[in-house]
Amino acid sequence: MDSEGFMHTFQDELKCSICMNYFIDPVTTDCGHSFCRPCLYLCWEEEQAPKSCPECRAVSEKPDFKTNIVLKRLASLARQARASHSSRSEEQLCGTHREAKGLFCEADKTLLCGPCSEGPEHAAHSHSPIQWAAEERREMLLKRMDSLWKMTQEMQNNRNQETKKIRSLEVRKSMKVMIKLQYQRMHLFLREEEQFHLEALEKEAKETGRDLKESVFRMTQQKETLKEMYSMLTELCRSPDTELLQVRRGTELVQMQNPQPVNPELTCWPVTGMLEMLNNFRGDPIYTHNSKVVVFEDDPQGASSEPPSEERFVAWGAQAFTSGRHYWEVDVTRSSNWILGVCKDIWTSDTDIINDQYTLSTNSPPLIQYVQRPLGRVGVFLDYDNGTVSFYDVCKGSLIYSFLPSSFSSPLRPYLFFSSP
Repeated sequence: MDSEGFMHTFQDELKCSICMNYFIDPVTTDCGHSFCRPCLYLCWEEEQAPKSCPECRAVSEKPDFKTNIVLKRLASLARQARASHSSRSEEQLCGTHREAKGLFCEADKTLLCGPCSEGPEHAAHSHSPIQWAAEERREMLLKRMDSLWKMTQEMQNNRNQETKKIRSLEVRKSMKVMIKLQYQRMHLFLREEEQFHLEALEKEAKETGRDLKESVFRMTQQKETLKEMYSMLTELCRSPDTELLQVRRGTELVQMQNPQPVNPELTCWPVTGMLEMLNNFRGDPIYTHNSKVVVFEDDPQGASSEPPSEERFVAWGAQAFTSGRHYWEVDVTRSSNWILGVCKDIWTSDTDIINDQYTLSTNSPPLIQYVQRPLGRVGVFLDYDNGTVSFYDVCKGSLIYSFLPSSFSSPLRPYLFFSSP
């Protein structure tokens, strides 16, 4: 292979296999293949997890990579060599002095030959070699692209959270039916006031769900706009040096106002007579097998000589239920974080409700319940035969959440967990 053929082969190795251009901010995946960071990001954007190498399909363990500095410098040299060769073309020659335009005027954003740069019109301006100026422009664009991509991923995360909220709302819409079923099973009738509260609960869930769907639509549009801007800047980075330096429009990012997530806080409508009915099945469990532990955590800032501690209390009922209806209440006033419900055995919690920084959630399915934090006591109602577990705000006399009916196949015990900083 002659020297010219060798250089051609060598330069081909400095090209991304996705865009077939010289590397722009190259990164190397776990399998050893290298790509432009923008190319890899956009390629993975269309993939579901786990992410894989576009060339050999090997799964990548980490989504973020450091820039391959050596490849980046070699690709920059290859672009400069290409620019040096093209500078000999007729269009790159100064029409006045017939010399190559090798300098870039920062003030006027124009390409100049040596004599022109020394003329009265440009002598006081700052000039730099075209290749240097172009690489500086690419670095500036890459920094803007990095910010733009972070905005894109933030928007995607917000969109995913809004979608989860919609699923929570869909479950809440069915709570009206759940309450009616509970009344029917106990041969009770809903009064007019109670019927009104159930209708209001269903209407509120529908309206909030509509707001969330509109929010998801806005976020989807915003994300697509951000991706288009990212792709545009990527193409700009691939432009030849002379074209890149003369592009004046499109390089400035427009300040965009990202759509704000919807933060629903649903009303806990009181259901008159519900707690009186549940008290017919009242039997506060005796907790056993309890344990108390203190968890110490290192202070990352080193501001305190004594590390903060957290006290945790875990217990489950001595009696396991295999049939019937059972209701009990738990005082959560003194605990900042708590979990309560029922569990199959000592360490496996199948249905619970957790409060962490005023966020209520269920783990089966894993949905957040957007209601105000209960104050005082929380009621738990287990209807084993019909396969339901429900949670009540005793102070307000309202239903927090009721699981959809399922079939229980093993004994269930009351379960609780408290933690306080």
